Amino acid sequence: MTGSTIELPTLREQAEFYLRALAGDQARLRDDQWTAIEALVADRRRALVVQRTGWGKSAVYFVATALLRASGLGPTVIISPLLALMRNQIAAAERAGIHAATINSTNVEEWAETYAQVNRGEIDVLLLSPERLNNPDFRDQVLPQLAATCGLLVVDEAHCISDWGHDFRPDFRRLRTLLTDLPAAIPVLATTATANSRVVEDVAEVLGLGQEHEDVLVLRGTLDRESLYLSVLSLSSQAERLAWVAEHLRDLPGAGIIYTLTVAASQEVADYLRGNGYAVAAYSGQTEQAERVAAEEDLIHNRVKALVATSALGMGFDKPDLGFVLHLGAPSSPIAYYQQVGRAGRGVERADVILLPGHEDQAIWNYFASVGFPNEELVRTALAALAVEGKPLSTVALETRVDLSRSRLEAMLKVLDVDGAVRRVKSGWEVTGQPWHYDAERYAKVAEVRRTEQQAMRDYIATGRCRMQFLREQLDDPFAEPCGRCDNCGGTAAPTGVSDETVTAAKVRLSRPGVTLEPRRQWPAAMAAIGVPVSGRIPIEQMAAPGRAIARFTDLGYGSRVRELLAADRADGDIPEDLFQAVVKVLAVWDWGERPAAVVSVGSRSRHQLVHSLATRIAKIGRLPYLGSVIHTGASSRTRSNSAQRLRAIYGTFQVPGEVSAAFPALAGKPILLVDDRTDTGWTLTVVARLLREAGAGPVYPFVLAVEA
Repeated sequence: MTGSTIELPTLREQAEFYLRALAGDQARLRDDQWTAIEALVADRRRALVVQRTGWGKSAVYFVATALLRASGLGPTVIISPLLALMRNQIAAAERAGIHAATINSTNVEEWAETYAQVNRGEIDVLLLSPERLNNPDFRDQVLPQLAATCGLLVVDEAHCISDWGHDFRPDFRRLRTLLTDLPAAIPVLATTATANSRVVEDVAEVLGLGQEHEDVLVLRGTLDRESLYLSVLSLSSQAERLAWVAEHLRDLPGAGIIYTLTVAASQEVADYLRGNGYAVAAYSGQTEQAERVAAEEDLIHNRVKALVATSALGMGFDKPDLGFVLHLGAPSSPIAYYQQVGRAGRGVERADVILLPGHEDQAIWNYFASVGFPNEELVRTALAALAVEGKPLSTVALETRVDLSRSRLEAMLKVLDVDGAVRRVKSGWEVTGQPWHYDAERYAKVAEVRRTEQQAMRDYIATGRCRMQFLREQLDDPFAEPCGRCDNCGGTAAPTGVSDETVTAAKVRLSRPGVTLEPRRQWPAAMAAIGVPVSGRIPIEQMAAPGRAIARFTDLGYGSRVRELLAADRADGDIPEDLFQAVVKVLAVWDWGERPAAVVSVGSRSRHQLVHSLATRIAKIGRLPYLGSVIHTGASSRTRSNSAQRLRAIYGTFQVPGEVSAAFPALAGKPILLVDDRTDTGWTLTVVARLLREAGAGPVYPFVLAVEA
């Protein structure tokens, strides 16, 4: 009609339209969702949203993306820590008509086409793993253009930025550089469900980098999860806890997750439950990628009752109808615990959350806490090695100069990279020449925070107060109040009954000792550079045969027993009878091709009596000659080293006595059983087996009480 005007939809009405496309016709924006969207789209601000899992944080950035793309801006870039999160978000985006793609280590063959699609404007959302930010080619060739042309930058699971957080990841610190260089007109959104006030302040400070004034919008909501029914069940032994799960798992609603503290425990528990007729699968960081994807799909579609998982199954896994979360062993932090239990109950009225703590939890916490940021001497050693070399060094080459495991060395280098002391290049790492300060005070404070978190977890287990209120207070939730649902509030309680028969069966399962030791087949790289004349593959005629151990330190069954025996403050002594009976069980079922004809022990400075009594008793019960001990001329050391450093420390420090080698010709190349107390990197057994083979021994079968893993 002439003179009439067409009333255009408001920004909020457009936002509601896109939300319905994403989440269904009944969906409506929460007030805080709209506040965040308006800040990003209309005001181009930086925002931090701290809201519980299931609140709808992804809706904020998908709706904002649709609005920004409709106005002609570039794609949204999402920094996301886990592949599971990426897969779920791509599927959610497609439902809303948003074309999403990902760049990560599993789809290298797709990178070129994905970049081309971004340049052609065909991709609305690009998801990146934080590791991509410091890949030299990506950092130097792709990231600058992407940062300059994107319409929105999103940092998911933003607590990973802060080293005060429960799940700090060095790669996230690269965002400090990215945010500083980002054009002021590009809005930034950071989201998390697990951040206390200290972490919120730290992340907000990072988000404000590169801004002329502090202008970060922080939105915090209640962290209550009305569908979660929390309880703690303290049982006296591992056998009772396993038996409880075997008897009660079928009664828990739907499908869920059983968390364990270690990879070994996830595998053991999964095997045990499968033996009790349950459809379950183990899931950890060591699970092959294809198997992890298949396991996630099986859980999502209820083809398994549970995944028995480490913390590798956590952030980003999305199954709205997840019916329960069990923990066999307590995480070391209430905040980490809240993050894991938050996987459950997002789309159902009730989800059971049950914690079964163990006496061995503290020892496992201590192990992981011992691998924090390296001391200053090790950091300076790494910087000096890079400076002296005068050219880039690979991580493998640097291992020969710095006594750190591969994972700790890489994590340290990433921190140094962000701090500006080193730079990652195609051929490895190089020093920048910039001065660097070892912030001992901050690292000490972080370590103290971890100890405080451990005590808080013990307090959670023991508290008579509301458990949900306790967790929310740990996250500094200003709205924390009694939930009325947990075992302490009287709303729920986990059943305590478990039959003697099931407990006995669990004890039998846990009492099965035996771990296979795969032999080392390859010398570490670049050993000649540090004076050790070995390289390449270990010749088959010098290699140890597959060996055996009673248990790993982290095993559910004998793990705590061998860990206790070999503790640093435990006096040397004879092999205890219970552990020797476990030795006998392992030897009895060992499927070696030819039975050993003699026993030799590894010379030990710290456990001479233990190793000698173990070797002589094995020889006696097996009616074998005990030939004696390989002599160790080096210092006693049980430091946790990387392979190169450990090999350098022991190479040339063992000798085969004449009386031992003199016996080999009479044995006509028969197998030898080589006995020691423990193994970590495996290089002591490798070096000694090589010496015995060169002295005339036949195949060498290593046997130890424990694997330090």
